[in-house]
Formats: sequence, structure tokens, C-alpha cells
Amino acid sequence: MKLLEALMTGLTQGAMVALVALGYTMVYGVLKLINFAHSEVFMMGAYIGLFAILGLGGAGNPVIAGVAGTVIAMIGSSLIGITVERVAYRPLRGRGKGALTRITPLVTALGVSVLLQNLAQLLFSARFRPYPQLFTGTLHLPVVGGLSTSRAFILVASIVIMVGLELLVQRTWFGKAMRALSTNEEAARLMGIRTSRVIAMTFALGSSLAAIGAVLFCLDQSQAYPTMGVVIGTRAFVAAVLGGIGNIKGAMLGGLLIGVLGEMVKLTDYSGGVDVLVFVVLIVVLLLRPAGLLGTSRVEKV
Repeated sequence: MKLLEALMTGLTQGAMVALVALGYTMVYGVLKLINFAHSEVFMMGAYIGLFAILGLGGAGNPVIAGVAGTVIAMIGSSLIGITVERVAYRPLRGRGKGALTRITPLVTALGVSVLLQNLAQLLFSARFRPYPQLFTGTLHLPVVGGLSTSRAFILVASIVIMVGLELLVQRTWFGKAMRALSTNEEAARLMGIRTSRVIAMTFALGSSLAAIGAVLFCLDQSQAYPTMGVVIGTRAFVAAVLGGIGNIKGAMLGGLLIGVLGEMVKLTDYSGGVDVLVFVVLIVVLLLRPAGLLGTSRVEKV
């Protein structure tokens, strides 16, 4: 029974990590940029969601507060993501030669991450802010099959969102534009694709997914605080690399694997070493498959 409960909890945890990992992998797939500021967008989404849910009535009006608060968090995080891309990354595209084209945006991403983290401390203080329990009272049901109703809702919602994202990327014009831009930016521009607009939309979409993950994560088990993006952001980045950075299905798989692995470790005497084991697994996988579980190695002409 404990094993089943840990498995279901791990899937729930992994689904939330996967939502954040998708932001890393989408941006990398389009720009070949590791957006380390994405973890802080996750954190800002948690704060926006918290204030929105409280302003809409919190536990006294759980359905409207939860849904509308999440939508507001998505919009707010999307605006932050677009602003970061417009101010910090867009001016750097096309500048420099050789290694500088990769290193400069990477250093900028780290700088933006620190900036957002300190901005959150300045605006919201360093104290922990608990989320209202929307799944208690009228919405709470007994645990069924080792999974509470709240976590069942989170798991189903995450899976639906990830399936919807896959359909968006594979079946819509925006998805085709993303894939074209990922393959060759110059060729995509020559085909009439407004690359700057597609890149901004990619940041917006990835940031909104991070906001959903932040609200679900905080409603389930956490509080909002300025450094909350560090742990989840690190696990999400590992999930993206583990599954194959730039591969959407790989990010989903990597997030689920990390969630399940972490819960299984907690059943042992080494429950405090979850992150250690996660990184050990990452190293082993990259030694055997450098492109990740679902990633593919491509030959680039120079």
C-alpha cells in the first residue's frame, strides 16, 4: 500500500516538475538557450497566484478562486517571460562570434535569475506565505487508492495540459513555426515567419506552464517564498536534460521519472539524499545517452 501511495504521489510530483521542465526545453529547442531565469518566473507565478486567489476569496470561494487565480498567474508570468526575453535576451541575439553567442546569453540568464529573486525579496519580503487550502472542506474527499482528491486533480490537470501542449506543437501553425525556427532560424525568416514574435510567444507559453506548475505545487504542499524556484527549477532542468533537452515528450518523461524516483527514495533509509540520487541518475544516463532518453543527436554543418 505504501509503495502504491508513493508511486501515485511521485507521478503527481513529477507532473508538476514536468510543467516547469517544458519551459526549459521549449526555449532551448527554439533558441538553444538555457533560460536559468525560468525558475524565478516559476517563483513569481506562485506569488501572483497567491495574491490572486486570496483576492478572489480563497478557501471561501475555492472553484472560482482556484481557476481564475491560476489564469491570472499564467497571464502575469507570461508578461514577465516576454519582458525578460525582450529586455535581456533579444538585444544579444546575433551579437558576438563563436562561443560568445552561447556564453553571453547564459551569463545574462543567471543575472536575470538573481535579479528576479532579489526583486521578490524586496517586494514580498523573505517570509514564507502559505497558500489557502482550496481542497479542504467541501472539496476534500477521502483518499482513494492511495491518492487524495487534490493530487488526483493535479495529476489529471497536468496530463491534460501536457497532451494539449503536444497537440499545439504538432497540429497548429504556431507549433510548425516553432519547429521551423528550431531547425533553422534564417530559413524560417526567409519563409515569412516572424521569428521575434514566435520566440516571444514561446517564452510566454513556457512561463504560463511554469505558473500552472507553481500554483498546483503550492496548493498541494508548499508555501510561496523568494528562493522556492531554486529546488524545483533545478529538478525541472535535470528533468529536461534527462529526457532530452529540446524534446517536449522527453521533458514530460524526465519530470515523471524524477518525481517517482524521489518518492521511492523516501521509502528507504536514505530519504535525505533524493537530489543526490537524481543527479547520479542524470550522470549515468548522459554517459550512456548524451542526448538524453528521447533526445537525438544532430550533425550541424559549419
